[in-house]
Amino acid sequence: MDKEFFGRGVEEIIDEKSFAAKLKAGSKLRIKLGVDPTRPDIHLGHTVSLLRLAELQAAGHIIIFLIGDYTAQIGDPSGKSKTRLILSASEIEANAKTYLAQVGKILNIKKTEIRRNSEWFAKMDFADILRLGARFTVAQVIERDDFAKRLASGADVGLQELLYPLMQAYDSVMLGADVEAGGTDQKFNMLAGRSLQRKMGDAPQDIITFKLLVGLDGREKMSKSLDNYIGVAEDPDNQFGKVMSLPDELIGDYLRLCTRVPGATIGRYEKAMAAGGNPRDYKEKLAREIVSMYHSEAAAGAAAERFIRRFKRRELPEDMPKVHLSGSYKLPLLLTALGAAISASEARRLVAQGGVRIDGAKLADPKAEITVYPGMVIQVGKLKVYKIV
Repeated sequence: MDKEFFGRGVEEIIDEKSFAAKLKAGSKLRIKLGVDPTRPDIHLGHTVSLLRLAELQAAGHIIIFLIGDYTAQIGDPSGKSKTRLILSASEIEANAKTYLAQVGKILNIKKTEIRRNSEWFAKMDFADILRLGARFTVAQVIERDDFAKRLASGADVGLQELLYPLMQAYDSVMLGADVEAGGTDQKFNMLAGRSLQRKMGDAPQDIITFKLLVGLDGREKMSKSLDNYIGVAEDPDNQFGKVMSLPDELIGDYLRLCTRVPGATIGRYEKAMAAGGNPRDYKEKLAREIVSMYHSEAAAGAAAERFIRRFKRRELPEDMPKVHLSGSYKLPLLLTALGAAISASEARRLVAQGGVRIDGAKLADPKAEITVYPGMVIQVGKLKVYKIV
């Protein structure tokens, strides 16, 4: 692989010498990427690794996309401050169905090995789990940083959570993984895979960790639970508008981690901005690139034009959703009735952030009672506009 591959999102390689030797040998590597279908959408944070794996796939290596339909029932505890809710099998299956179409926008699905870890875990009985558990110690598992912090603070750590690293490790054994890829937050779990492979007489997998993409808030890693994400399957207008809302300092990172724009070109953009160029111009290039990747160049151009009409010229979209409502509503209930918020708490947060306007007037009181009427225009954030009919 060329130097640019290792400079675009790769944080660490374990064992770097081993990985380099494997690449030099020219053998086809089995490279594993596991994703738990805890939510229906894949976002740009996931694409940091997928884009690099697509390069390895193009070089002839075998990419294994593992759908963690069994591990999703526990939920990855990495970086979590509390035990996650256990999802039902039907929720997991519904989420998993959306993944392949989204991943297929980056990987060649026909050449990708698609697996589910229910293939082996569903066949195991309690005795199998005991034998597998005997290959790890409690001390090994609870030394991980997130568990240690929760235990020190008196927070609960579910017994099932202690099994998660073991299950992810066993996935690598069953898949015969030569390499495992994942975010930096997955390092502990992937190292567990190396350890288990050794104990079971297999060659230990090498590990590639990828940088975590900072979300739209400019602070936390991109996450659906924090509502700071850009979904791969979102429509062109949402994708374009969300990119345009990014903090300026993230433009270079997003170009480097989330697109195929050549590194030399990104360097020119960064120099131009440092010399006084308007970041908005380069943010628009980024937005067009993202929409083109997941839709088309034509869709990107149309989304750009609609964005300019709406925000530069202050024009309302002609095709805004029309909603049939009548009567009076508390503001949070109105926003949920429109579909602009999924809960009253999210609605109150939107109001607190100053993101709600009615006929152009900003609303600041989350307890306000609103009587709707035909022709009323309700704007929520930069991207959602509704007209009452």
